[in-house]
Amino acid sequence: MVLLVTGRCTRRCAYCPLSAQKKGKDVFFANEKRIKKVGEALEEATLMDALGTGITGGDPLLAIQRTTDSIRALKKQFGKDHHVHLYTSTVDGNRIGRVARAGLDEIRFHPPLGLWTRLERSAFADAFRISRSKGMTAGLEVPVIPGHGKELMALVRSAEALGLDFVNLNELEFSETNWKALRAMGFDVKDEVSSAVDGSQELAMSILRTDLTVPVHYCSSSFKDGVQLRRRIARRARNVRRPHEVLTDDGTLLKGVIETDDPDGVADQLVREYGVPGKLLWRDDEKGRLEVAPWVLEEIAPELALPSFIVEEYPTADRLEVERTPLRRH
Repeated sequence: MVLLVTGRCTRRCAYCPLSAQKKGKDVFFANEKRIKKVGEALEEATLMDALGTGITGGDPLLAIQRTTDSIRALKKQFGKDHHVHLYTSTVDGNRIGRVARAGLDEIRFHPPLGLWTRLERSAFADAFRISRSKGMTAGLEVPVIPGHGKELMALVRSAEALGLDFVNLNELEFSETNWKALRAMGFDVKDEVSSAVDGSQELAMSILRTDLTVPVHYCSSSFKDGVQLRRRIARRARNVRRPHEVLTDDGTLLKGVIETDDPDGVADQLVREYGVPGKLLWRDDEKGRLEVAPWVLEEIAPELALPSFIVEEYPTADRLEVERTPLRRH
């Protein structure tokens, strides 16, 4: 599960991809669901059969009480084998100690670009030492920024010298909030179907080909979206799917949708005139419509004087619609 405990951060990284809904705001999200209490995060983790949790932001250590409460609750609910890692740019030893005592397994530091060439002489060096002395796995996680290969290699070499456990490299991506800054820096997308920055992957590959003693991992934009996201939504889909919905190979849900101001009346009509079982109907109050098993609606839609569609949605809390196909009427 991805647990965003706050959108607040003291850094002003131009490449930060966080959405406008979250960036700079003290909000709390479990995956795509905005929440108010830690208990709601536990519910979301249960729905998706989460094996672990990544706590992110913003900077989670700026919301230290919410973060430690979340870690303790996750460990209590799911046991010590539920792996919890956290991303931060904070070097405060007291806060690092607090998340360690709460049960954090792994801490991933994100130093600002200006420190990549002098990491060993920065406050991050002490933060790494404190983290490992508290029993946590400690490493770095940074984006791969084209044109900054020298700085990136210096960062990786510092990770070696400081005895860190890993370095994670992420392909740099355009987002709704950083695209102007990335364009101003001269960057472009690598192809027409990707949000990844051209040249980021090539630089990452050059680092991976270097003889290094510290483990270096690379996560491409396509892997994050095509594999990690797909696995996460597929697990959730299996638990939230209703009898009238069809689970696709991509982990999305297919359903029939009738747009109507009278979903109860239309449901009664379908039961009475077409013999549709009640379990294959669902009134969607949030979106103001009647949902029907897609294989049923495909058969009866031509006889209905109502707009009818086959809809594909993510099984996430926001139920993002990815495709809508109208069904023809006579």
